[in-house]
Amino acid sequence: MIYVLAAVGAITVAVLLWKAFGAEAISAARGSQQRSAPPVAPDDDPEFLRRLDEQRKAEEE
Repeated sequence: MIYVLAAVGAITVAVLLWKAFGAEAISAARGSQQRSAPPVAPDDDPEFLRRLDEQRKAEEE
């Protein structure tokens, strides 16, 4: 009976430690350092479209 209680206690401690220091906590810490803006396709980039429009207007003049 004592072995069962010890096993339940060990599992409980392991779960609590995993919640505190587990994969989500590690990925959140890493994500704040590695997170950057996703790549933007040229047709979705407002700056690119603005320059393209300016070039087109300059060629027409």
